[in-house]
Amino acid sequence: MMVDLDFKYNELFTYLKNEIPFKPQIALILGSGLGDFVNSIDAVKSFNTSELPGYPPSTITGHAGKIHFGKYARKKLIIFQGRIHLYEGYPLSDCILPVFLSHKLNAKVVLITNAAGGINPNLTPGSLMLVSSFNGISLKKELTGLIGIASEKGKKHFYDCPSFKLNKIIKQAASDQNIPLHEGVYWYTKGPSYETPSEIRMMAKFGGDAVGMSTVHEAVYSGYLGLKTAAVSCITNYAAGISDQKLSHAEVTETANRVKDKFERLIKRTIELI
Repeated sequence: MMVDLDFKYNELFTYLKNEIPFKPQIALILGSGLGDFVNSIDAVKSFNTSELPGYPPSTITGHAGKIHFGKYARKKLIIFQGRIHLYEGYPLSDCILPVFLSHKLNAKVVLITNAAGGINPNLTPGSLMLVSSFNGISLKKELTGLIGIASEKGKKHFYDCPSFKLNKIIKQAASDQNIPLHEGVYWYTKGPSYETPSEIRMMAKFGGDAVGMSTVHEAVYSGYLGLKTAAVSCITNYAAGISDQKLSHAEVTETANRVKDKFERLIKRTIELI
């Protein structure tokens, strides 16, 4: 069944449109444990998503459930401190809500971050990986059926998602800040359970470098809308079977907190260069 997003989120969008301090240029979606980035910029106005009409409440540790409007390097930002996941029980139309709102509010660039498990043995906990591509065939099909993303114009945008130009800027930012930045393929799973070792071996054989439970549907929809889109993964743990350590969400947030300074420097320099 196709969902009319404009109709579904009309009350929410109308409310925000009347309350925001400015139209944002850049949208930033923050993943698990990476929410402290907002403390390092000039926040102008903030909203608790639990108080916004029709906005799904966040239920996951490390996702504060806030939307911030702020400025950095003379750029106007909308920052989603926490995201909406399929494994929380929400429909896909809710999970792409941050991208939908960013587009409706006039943002032209979307930077997506996430915490991910490292499949490639070169990706150790604490590494940052620029997403060069992702597996998203099933999600593209779901999005097409759900919200009808099947126009010729929209499909052409997929050729530049992630954005080649934006990825080049992020690589320059990493070089400027002397931050090691890997590149690789992000493999999506719906969750909520972590992957099994046999699933990780399959992903590795098909070219997956990191695995997580977000980002792909956001990036696919953002690319379809014609927004310049890029994603950076913080490798917070080894994927199942890569090491003997048991996986836990506590490890995810702990590692993300440990590398937040490096992450903040990378994102700030990227914003400066855009």
